[in-house]
Amino acid sequence: MTEHLDDILRHARPLEPIELQLLDAQGCVLVEDVTVPTALPPFDNSSMDGYAVRAVDVADTTEEYPAVLTVVGDIAAGSAELPTVGPGEAARIMTGAPIPPGAEAVVPVEWTDGGTGGGPATGMAAAAHAPEGATGEVRVHRAAEPGAHIRRRGSDVSVGELALTAGTILGPAQIGLLAAIGRGTVRVRPRPRVVVLSTGSELVPPGEALGPGRIYDSNSFALTAAARDAGAIAYRVGAVADDAATLRSTIEDQLIRADIVVTSGGVSVGAYDVVKEALSEFEGGEEDGSGGGRVEFRKLAMQPGKPQGFGCIGRDRTPLLALPGNPVSSYVSFELFVRPAIRSLMGIEPVERETVRATCPQGIGSSPKGRRQFLRGRYTDGTVTPVGGAGSHLVKALAQANALIVVDEDSTSVEPGGEVTVVLLD
Repeated sequence: MTEHLDDILRHARPLEPIELQLLDAQGCVLVEDVTVPTALPPFDNSSMDGYAVRAVDVADTTEEYPAVLTVVGDIAAGSAELPTVGPGEAARIMTGAPIPPGAEAVVPVEWTDGGTGGGPATGMAAAAHAPEGATGEVRVHRAAEPGAHIRRRGSDVSVGELALTAGTILGPAQIGLLAAIGRGTVRVRPRPRVVVLSTGSELVPPGEALGPGRIYDSNSFALTAAARDAGAIAYRVGAVADDAATLRSTIEDQLIRADIVVTSGGVSVGAYDVVKEALSEFEGGEEDGSGGGRVEFRKLAMQPGKPQGFGCIGRDRTPLLALPGNPVSSYVSFELFVRPAIRSLMGIEPVERETVRATCPQGIGSSPKGRRQFLRGRYTDGTVTPVGGAGSHLVKALAQANALIVVDEDSTSVEPGGEVTVVLLD
C-alpha cells in the first residue's frame, strides 16, 4: 500500500505556477510571498459616523452642559477636499472618511444632538434630504479623548510588511486582503483538473427510473464531490457501459481537460471488468495520436480497496487512478491515494489526512490477518466508535462516519478499550 502511494506521488508533481485574477485564484496555493505596497488603511479615517473635533473643545462637556460647536462642513468617504477644524469647530464625518486637518478625535453622532438642537441623536438624516446638517451648530454631550474613533494609517498593515506567505491557500479572507492592498493578480499553482467517471452497464443516473438489475451511480457523485473538497476542479462524466472501446475513447476524449483521471469499477477479476481490458491497450505512440502510456493493476494488502490501478497515459502522461467499484472501497481508495495526489499537484503539505491515536471502547471483533483494514468510525474527543459493518457496500455507514479506523495487518482484532490509529476525514 505504501509503495502504491509512493508510486502515485512520484508522478504527481506540483503544477506549474500561473498568474491569475484574484477571484480566479480562490482555492489556489500562493507561490510567492506578498508584501504590502501601500499602508492599510492608507490614511487616518473615522471608525464612526459623527463629528470630527478638537479634543480640548469637548474635554469638559456633559449632557447638562454640552459643548456647542460650529459645523464647518461635511466629510464623506472618498472626500478629497477637507475643511480645517479650528477652535470651537466641528466637521460632520462619515465612517471611513479621512480625518480633516486640525481634528484630533471623532465624536459619535449618538453623543450629540445631530445639529437638531434637541436631545441625543440616533442617527443622521441623509445628506440629500438635509444638506443643512453640514452647517449650523452641534451640541456634544460627551467628551472624547485624543485619537478616539480614529483608525490610524497603517494600523492594520504597514508598507513593506509581509501580508501572505508562499504556500497559503487563498480563501475569501486572503482574497479580500490582496484586494485591500491593491493586488489585482497573484501568482499561484492552479487547482488540478480531475475527471471522474464510473464504469458499469448497470449504472443509472440519479433521478431516472431503475430497471431490473440496475442501480444508481453514486460513485461518480461521491468522488467528484471528494475531489472538489480536496481543492480540485472536478468534472463528472456520465457512467460508461462495460465496453472496452467505448471506455478507451471516452478517456482519450477527456485527457484534454485532465490533470488526473479517476475511474471506479472494472478493476477486479470478473469477465466484465473492462477497465483492465481498455487501459491495457493504452500502449500506442505518437503515430496514432494517443501518446501511449501504461496502467498497472495491483492487489494491495488492504480492506476495502484491494484491487487498484495506476499509470500515466496520453501525450502529457496524465496520471490515471483506477479504483474499485464498491462505494466504500472507491471512497476509501480516494482518501488514501487520490486526495494525496491532488494535494501534491497543488503543492500542499502534508498531502495525507491527519491521523491521531484514539481509544476504541467497544473494540473491533475481527480483522483479516495480513491486510490493513479501514473501518468507518465516529471520532469524538479522543475516542472512536465503529459505524456499520465492514461491508464495502454500506453507504449509509460511510455517510455517518467522520473518520477511518485503521487496524494493522498483523492484528486480527482490537480489545475493548484498546488504542487504534484514526484517519480524520473532517
